[in-house]
Amino acid sequence: MHRLYYEFFRYCIYWGAIHWFGVRYFGRQNIPRTGGILMVSNHQSHLDPPLVGAGCPRMMNYVARATLFDSPVFGRFIRSVNAFPIDREGIGLAGIKQAMKLLKRGEMVLIFPEGTRTRDGQIGHFRPGFTTLAVRTGAAILPAAIEGAYQAWPRSKAFPERRPVHIGYGKPILADELKSYDERGLVAEVERRVRACHEELRKHADFAEA
Repeated sequence: MHRLYYEFFRYCIYWGAIHWFGVRYFGRQNIPRTGGILMVSNHQSHLDPPLVGAGCPRMMNYVARATLFDSPVFGRFIRSVNAFPIDREGIGLAGIKQAMKLLKRGEMVLIFPEGTRTRDGQIGHFRPGFTTLAVRTGAAILPAAIEGAYQAWPRSKAFPERRPVHIGYGKPILADELKSYDERGLVAEVERRVRACHEELRKHADFAEA
């Protein structure tokens, strides 16, 4: 029943986003169909979690800021679509345990290592620590990127505008490959791949500067 509930909302978001934002997805063939996956993306706006997740053919779990759960109604809703809380300054012990449990079960978890939404549309440096989730669980890391969501819904706007949004999924870093990096090197490599995905999206005609 939960799967049907999740798929209903994913379907609504997917088609609603295509209609309203002209969302286009690239690299969906890079998403492994089985196994634990830690998906890592840049963070442009509140649109990012639902739009990045809607393009994924598998059920997604979402790492979300703890304060989003303060509202009883909204908090209950995002929990119902597989979001779980993190501390503002880090993933926190409870968040770590939940993420690792999901990844060990072969599920997907989406995380935004910048820690907060961009203030200028550019990608900030990734905070360390998130790679441990993949290394300890044997999950692959899948880089992803979103472009246009900052223009559609920047911090300064109360509501989103109708702007084009594109999302790309890169090739995964598999468990065996993760072992060849130390933590600092792996964080840098994941950030590099997310930035590369982002640059590819920015080359599209919808984002060309006038």
